[in-house]
Amino acid sequence: MIKDNSLIYKIGISLIPGIGPITAKKLIAYCGSPEGVFTESRKRLEKIPDIGSHLSTKITDKSVLEKAEKEIKFIENYNLTTFFYLDKDYPERLRHCNDAPVMLFQKGNCDLNKPKIVSIVGTRNATQRGRDTCNKFVAELSENHPDLIVVSGLAYGIDIAAHKAALKNNLDTITVLGHGLSTIYPPVHRSIAKEIVEHGSLLTEFLSYELPEKPNFVKRNRIIAGLADATVVIESGKKGGALITADIANSYNRDVFAFPGRVSDTWSKGCNWLILTNKAALIEGVSNLEYIMGWNADKKNKEVIQTELFHELDEDETTVSNILKESGDLTIDQISIMANSPVSKISSVLLNLEFKGIVKCLPGRVYKINF
Repeated sequence: MIKDNSLIYKIGISLIPGIGPITAKKLIAYCGSPEGVFTESRKRLEKIPDIGSHLSTKITDKSVLEKAEKEIKFIENYNLTTFFYLDKDYPERLRHCNDAPVMLFQKGNCDLNKPKIVSIVGTRNATQRGRDTCNKFVAELSENHPDLIVVSGLAYGIDIAAHKAALKNNLDTITVLGHGLSTIYPPVHRSIAKEIVEHGSLLTEFLSYELPEKPNFVKRNRIIAGLADATVVIESGKKGGALITADIANSYNRDVFAFPGRVSDTWSKGCNWLILTNKAALIEGVSNLEYIMGWNADKKNKEVIQTELFHELDEDETTVSNILKESGDLTIDQISIMANSPVSKISSVLLNLEFKGIVKCLPGRVYKINF
């Protein structure tokens, strides 16, 4: 049974026609809570920027909460987990994306906040070379990073290859759906979806009854990009969902990688273009990703690298590095306080440390040590 009585209002926000995630979050901020949105008077709602009389009428429509009640029954019947964007367990990486969903629905028990998550995307018309590249890449990820999660979209081609490879290599995998959880698309991948529930999760922002329509798949790409530390494009034509996902990942300041191909290959043109336009780093294998992400599978090697690099640091750089090493991920303001040094100075020190590959800047100007 669901104990959260506010869930009806949280879901209700998603049901208001004409109100997307950004406006919904603005509404909640003005009204103080999801419940406050539905208990506020129409006149006061009309005064909120971007709402007006048209949307205020839709917000106060009683049918919105009636539909939300039906959705809660579906959630209870199928033992789903819900994530509201203000909840502590909402995916932290996604929280930093301004257009992230207000609500997420999960089938399965995968931890959406694991330390390492990689999205793998590509064309539905995958070649054998593309599938082989995907299989090899995921197998090596599993060997070097056994706790890593692979995210993709269950589509034909590279998506399903990534999910299958993750399952084969005992990695958790998350499928981000472009529809509600009452169906699976494409139907031929239903058996794989069942396996994913046991070794990962099915995740969606769409309500149970929403069907697999084309705009939904474009919309869900922002979740694939936002959930992960990095997005890897295996194969892609000149246009397609993989390129959209890569663009979104770039807009979120996430790392994007692409496997290059021959200039004559149709399904490598998108990857080559991403590399040519500096929208993706060229990748030939896991070692390239590890280098740029600051990951390293060999702990002994990490310690050696760390010792050598720290000899090259000045006093301020050593102080900041030690703070991050001892305290974990911190914002620039927190580092400034702990170092007893102004933000302007700490900003310069952090930039130098980034150039040396010792720290990495995460979304929200949070910094982490790479070792």
